[in-house]
Amino acid sequence: MKVLHVYRTYFPDPPGGLQEAIRQICLATRERGVETRIFTLSPTPDPKEIDLPEAVVSRSLSWAAPASCDLGGLDALRKFRALAERADVLHFHFPWPFADVLRLLGGTRKPAVMTYHSDIVRQQLLGVVYSPLMRFMLRSMSAVVATSPAYARSSPALTEIVDQSRLRTIPLGMLDYRDEALEARSQSSILDRLGVADEPYFLALGVLRYYKGLHTLIEAASRTAAKIVIAGSGPESEALKALANRLGAANVIFAGQVSHEEKVALLDGCRALVLSSHLRSEAFGMVLVEAAMFSKPLICCEVGSGTSYVNDDGVTGYVVPPEDPERLATAIETLNTDATLAATLGSEARRRYERLFSAPALGDAYVKLYRDVVANA
Repeated sequence: MKVLHVYRTYFPDPPGGLQEAIRQICLATRERGVETRIFTLSPTPDPKEIDLPEAVVSRSLSWAAPASCDLGGLDALRKFRALAERADVLHFHFPWPFADVLRLLGGTRKPAVMTYHSDIVRQQLLGVVYSPLMRFMLRSMSAVVATSPAYARSSPALTEIVDQSRLRTIPLGMLDYRDEALEARSQSSILDRLGVADEPYFLALGVLRYYKGLHTLIEAASRTAAKIVIAGSGPESEALKALANRLGAANVIFAGQVSHEEKVALLDGCRALVLSSHLRSEAFGMVLVEAAMFSKPLICCEVGSGTSYVNDDGVTGYVVPPEDPERLATAIETLNTDATLAATLGSEARRRYERLFSAPALGDAYVKLYRDVVANA
């Protein structure tokens, strides 16, 4: 079976959680005999094709990216049509309005599925203008996938537009790479460089964006003695450093952008993973899955998305109200002072990962979906 994934940007262009989610779906289904290809746009699409372990990536030029929506030209439409013609199933990843245009003008009636990663949260005005095209796109799908039961229940688009007979829930997942931790510990000096090699620390990991709630994490840090490592870079970086200085939060350590090996060492060494996102733009939280893979307890906020599905409150960690530094600090301090409790919650997180978010669970679910939509076409 041949599946064409469609999303606005992909590796090796700057990474993000959604691109990683697509990579994991491709890897998990490829192990089960699916031939995967990814169509995407890039500001520098040279070479036009890249053969990666998970898929062949076909790229066309991104002419502009207003409101994080990459736009292509006629070359993108021609390439999409050619790739779609060779595919058995088209797999779109929402949101990307230009993909809706490709679907509308693509001239193909191949079975199509969509993974609905997130509502449009920030660009509300553009969302109103985009609404008719979005409705067309959602209704044209053979199946629409929500990444958690919470998102399936709470997303207006999924409850009001999508016929419930075509709505599926398949959590995102990830191949287990924790065996890399031993090599990462021996090769990476990042724990020594950050001064956390011999004491507990809490890890926040990802792109430093507006919805990550890191201002609340820094406020919480001033109420606990625990060391907190913030690893990643992004548009909020300087403002967050200024806030930490203003609050005197000397226990907050900014690691900056880290390599994969450094990320593995940080995940392996931390006491717990903290995802302080306070908006529904954090639709799932793949970093929670990664930490659960490493048997780490999880701390996140209740925003009505998949984060509190990955993290089962009181079982795999703690779910606290968003933008509540007092409650966040209490959760951190509880795990900081009780290593036995942290280990127990971490073990439960690992068991939940194996059951719901592992590569076998992910691959089996999507292969079944592809076969179903082809059979019903």
